[in-house]
Amino acid sequence: MRIRLNENYSFNWEVKKIGVIGPGIVGMPMATLLANARIKIGTDGAARVCVVQRNSQNSGWKVEAINSGRSVIGGIEPGLDKITAEVVKEGLLQASWDFNILSDADVVLVSIQTDKDGFGPDYGPLFGGLTNLAEAFQKKPKDKIPLVVFESTLAPSSMTTVIKDHFASFGLIEGKDILLGNSPNRVMPGRLVERVTDSDKLVAGLHPETPRMIKHIYEHIVTNGTLHATNSMTAEVVKTLENAYRDVRIAFSSEVVRYCDDNNLDFYQLRDEINSKLAQADDASGNPNAVPSGGILIPMLGVGGHCLPKDGILLWWRKIESAFDTSNSLILNSRIINDESPAETIRLFERNFEKIDGKRIAVLGAAYRFNSEDTRNSPSIQLALQLVEKGCQVILHDPYVKENDQNLKKFGVDTFFTNNLQQAIDGVDYIVMATAHQKYMEEFDQMIAAAANLKGILDGCNIYKAEQFDGIAVNYAGIGRGREIPSSDFVDFVFDSFKIMERGVGNEVQAVCDFLNMHYADSEFNRVDFKEVQRLAASCSTGCEIANTGKIDSMPNYNGLVFSLVKNAFESYQSSM
Repeated sequence: MRIRLNENYSFNWEVKKIGVIGPGIVGMPMATLLANARIKIGTDGAARVCVVQRNSQNSGWKVEAINSGRSVIGGIEPGLDKITAEVVKEGLLQASWDFNILSDADVVLVSIQTDKDGFGPDYGPLFGGLTNLAEAFQKKPKDKIPLVVFESTLAPSSMTTVIKDHFASFGLIEGKDILLGNSPNRVMPGRLVERVTDSDKLVAGLHPETPRMIKHIYEHIVTNGTLHATNSMTAEVVKTLENAYRDVRIAFSSEVVRYCDDNNLDFYQLRDEINSKLAQADDASGNPNAVPSGGILIPMLGVGGHCLPKDGILLWWRKIESAFDTSNSLILNSRIINDESPAETIRLFERNFEKIDGKRIAVLGAAYRFNSEDTRNSPSIQLALQLVEKGCQVILHDPYVKENDQNLKKFGVDTFFTNNLQQAIDGVDYIVMATAHQKYMEEFDQMIAAAANLKGILDGCNIYKAEQFDGIAVNYAGIGRGREIPSSDFVDFVFDSFKIMERGVGNEVQAVCDFLNMHYADSEFNRVDFKEVQRLAASCSTGCEIANTGKIDSMPNYNGLVFSLVKNAFESYQSSM
């Protein structure tokens, strides 16, 4: 046997072939870096990496691109193109449409996008790939026990139930014919190579041996981060929690900034003061290309990307399925607050400029994140659609997004999209800065601020400063750009509110862990411990400090203002007593 499992969990392992299913923003850098690591485990030769991509209309082209030595990720991705070209040239990396190439793989990484369907996970594409993989494994050598590692985000309990059961339906029994593990990704568009090599990463499995095996592989590429071993359900909770809590902090920050904008208060000075008091200061207030990691984040015109809009729902999936009362969930109510942001941006526009109906508007930035091409759940698209509903003549621009981008087509905004910046800004009344691309900083003086007949710029992504408009006949306004200094009383109120909010999240997460242990922990090894969740979540480089649980017997009040998430935290605790 290639692997021998016994009471001491010893193993004799050979790794000749590593498969990667799905060369997206997770699979592409993982495949490239694994090939570049030239891994030798139990053999004299470096393991070859084989990428498999379904031959679909939207993504089938990736196979030929990779085999020609090109990364398939657009935008600015330092190092990825160069490394991809080198490993393909050396024969260490190849791509195919045929899943049968994985029949003799020793390790397979699954990097297929997962989504939500209402208030539960949508595993349709994932199970399509897993079915093809299971069929390929019917041809595997009898003595081979392949290790399957899920980089994909999974709703807590998925590994112990639906994933394990799916492989069992093909006669592939966990711990006997196959080993199932997960190592949820922590990548970030624009910094893919950096995030894989430098970030801490969870390595988990259903069998106690599996995390050690994954670590043995991943330590070749996670060279500056720490690999934290745990069980599968804990890893599922931590991954979804990291994004859910970021969504909550953005929602809390959005509640704060909306009050600041209504009262002409400088949100950024407030943010820096509170984060300093929290000992969570960062550089993001003054640097639009810095990743916010403080307690108070930077609210923009919405929350996009694939993870944040869904992962809180995935974390809550099993409790929602059980008909549990969700009315006071901070995690679920944050989705409502953040989904309101495009409309709030329009309201801010009209308060600072004029009624927006019928105006000619350029929305600069279709990607949800700076310097990337990723349009998944982009709030820019939602803003553009709402502007169209108000009779505006809209043109949407992005330097990195392709004109045939599937999300532009899905929402019908491709008909007024362009990659030509000059075409986008010619003759418009106003510009809304939606994404803080580096190109928009570079083109501020020569093109953007110099656009003919331009009346004003609304900064929805913290890309410019008011002083840049001194001496320019263009009005400037932005989210959080009030002029008045927040009073010490207001600073204290927001700080106290934040502390209540974060305690409410801690209480909510503890309740989720208790529920999962009661209904889905199939062994002592696979139980979820709240303190361990806290520890592992804190290893996330973008900040995920989950507060201790505790009582909430009051709500901070400022001249009648109580933030809705604070009210949720208070009422949730009171109802649990």
